[in-house]
Amino acid sequence: MAAGVTGFLVLGGKKDDKADDGKNDPAVSQSATASASASDSPTPTSSASEDNPRGNETEKPTVPGWKVVVNPKHGTAFDVPADWEVASPGWSTFFEDKKTGDPYIGFSAPAYLQKNWCTSDDDKDGRVDSTSLAATGTKGENGGKDTASIARGDAAAFAFGGYTDQTDASKKYLTVGKAQPFTTKSGVQGSVATSYTTGVPKKHKCDSDGKATTFAFKNSKGDFVSWTLFAAKGVKNEIPAATIMKILSTVRVHGDPTS
Repeated sequence: MAAGVTGFLVLGGKKDDKADDGKNDPAVSQSATASASASDSPTPTSSASEDNPRGNETEKPTVPGWKVVVNPKHGTAFDVPADWEVASPGWSTFFEDKKTGDPYIGFSAPAYLQKNWCTSDDDKDGRVDSTSLAATGTKGENGGKDTASIARGDAAAFAFGGYTDQTDASKKYLTVGKAQPFTTKSGVQGSVATSYTTGVPKKHKCDSDGKATTFAFKNSKGDFVSWTLFAAKGVKNEIPAATIMKILSTVRVHGDPTS
């Protein structure tokens, strides 16, 4: 399955602030029921016109020539390469819950690599879904117990939710990575984990295997937050691990969170 992106207004129910600290780990439970369609949505106070492909021009990137992605809600920032598209902080990207249609897991203030990398209408409902080659952002982790369990749980949920059909049978395609200590260039300490799928059946045009890397840490208020990047795996122009780690290395605390 592929991580498609569509746009509509979210009126509530986002899981941007809830921790997935392993309780929903698809490798060990039955509760991972996200659909493969990722939705790109503004909050009720933002609009599609706020999309900003040039990034946050008032901030200076730590990597020359890159763009800055700021999430005021969670007090975080990081940089992405110049060819990424940076959305406004009010936007969110998430995978939908297969049973309820509500957001299952996602992040806000996203940035995309080739946002319309692949388009399709697999369910023939007349709505074209766009699949990005990769996307990244940050989320809150209310209820999180520690950075290791958050990193492991979120990486697994993003990979399983975005790149499988979420059935029990598909758990065999998922490899859940162990969390490891990590420190960014700015000195932020936390845990990082990567999960990925291998051999997922390619039933539709945009289907591919996928991968997700999550770095969990604390913001200036001492609240658990996380950065995640998910991407198509085993495809042409796949984002390399070295680039993912370079983006991760720029993650930093950015003022006090507004939430």
